Amino acid sequence: MASSSGNSSQIQNSGSDEDLLDQRKRKRMQSNRESARRSRIRKQKHVDDLTDQINQIKKDNAQILTTINVTTQQFVHVEADNSVLRAQMGELSQRLDYLNEIINLMNNNYTNTNCTNGGSTTGLFEFENHDDFMNNPWSLMYLNQQPIMAAEMLRY
Repeated sequence: MASSSGNSSQIQNSGSDEDLLDQRKRKRMQSNRESARRSRIRKQKHVDDLTDQINQIKKDNAQILTTINVTTQQFVHVEADNSVLRAQMGELSQRLDYLNEIINLMNNNYTNTNCTNGGSTTGLFEFENHDDFMNNPWSLMYLNQQPIMAAEMLRY
């Protein structure tokens, strides 16, 4: 009987060992499930964070593009204004040159008249020969000309 009672205790021990192994196995499976669930939650949070970053970057990008478009429009406007001002400056410089030429002609004629009259000054711009000065189309070409506005030139 001793041998049969030893077998039954071994069977009981092996039964409780199997229960213990099954219990450990279930505990490990439960732990793995929890770990996998936490991992899925972390991954989902990471994906959500990346999606939020993408949306913020898209919003920032749209704002930057709007700023670039506004700045480009302002640049084009300033360039157009600069072109008009450059054209006006060219016109005014040319007119100033012509007016200076006229003043030089008038001063030269005044000096010549003053010398031929014996140094007397009867008038500020008294000319020896009125016909030469008054009938010279090149010297009077720009006296009565209206300014050509650069904005008018840009219309054509």
